[in-house]
Amino acid sequence: MNLGKSVLLHAYYHGSLPYRRFRLRRMAADAGLPITVLFYHCVSPKVDNSWTVSPENFARQIEWLSRHFDLISLEETQRRLREGNRTPAVSITFDDGYADNEQVAIPLLLEREIPFTYFVTLDPILRGEPFEHDVLIGSPRKPNRIETIADMAARGVEIGAHGRHHVNMGQIENPDTLWDEIAVAGSELGRRIGRTIRYFAFPFGQFEQMSLRAMDACRQAGYAGVCSAYGGYNFPGDDPFHLQRFAVDNDLIRLKNRASIDFRHLATPRFEEATEEHEAESLGIHEQPICP
Repeated sequence: MNLGKSVLLHAYYHGSLPYRRFRLRRMAADAGLPITVLFYHCVSPKVDNSWTVSPENFARQIEWLSRHFDLISLEETQRRLREGNRTPAVSITFDDGYADNEQVAIPLLLEREIPFTYFVTLDPILRGEPFEHDVLIGSPRKPNRIETIADMAARGVEIGAHGRHHVNMGQIENPDTLWDEIAVAGSELGRRIGRTIRYFAFPFGQFEQMSLRAMDACRQAGYAGVCSAYGGYNFPGDDPFHLQRFAVDNDLIRLKNRASIDFRHLATPRFEEATEEHEAESLGIHEQPICP
């Protein structure tokens, strides 16, 4: 991040903090405090893309989060969305499955007994080959080994499914292919690590990489919940099956803004609402005005 943008984000954070705290106290009083779900990819000294965080900055981020929030599991997040939430809370997740995370990120979270969910893409991990999106930018990285994933699960880490091939689920029209990516790959992952896979995260996770068909497949596969990646907060009363997430990068100030509820993001529509509205428009369905 360039210096000018960093200065503006710091000014925005500190300038808006009193208002945020006021608004959040009112939300908490009604048990309506939103929960932020964050997702990391890779924690590594080699920071050469927007989805890698340095070990030093990761430690600073976790320290700040630990001081200001309940750090909770996805299961606890869902419970609070059903029953109400009065305490600032954050849930931490990881996507893909990078071997670099074994050096600092995973040991730190395990040592501090911080719950987190680790979503893995099955095929690269079984083959031991780098993820295609890293190869495309000329920065291939080793994935975790399946034995490492099994050891993490044995130590209490929630392992989640992230597809078989890290593909765009929104473009898959063949139902058999979609079922293999979502359900079969998740079941196979579970068998290999000896655990039930309860959560699924959409690769890429933007609106265009999701579909109502894929969401239905996740429900039919028996997942307890799914995660997107386009941003947005989770409010008590929202459907707890779909958890919206914010990406974390190498800058602490951006994390501070998002985790402490940045009101600029409150208008982000949920995928289901935006998709249903788009489909209604494409079919020429419009709400009729109510006559007085």
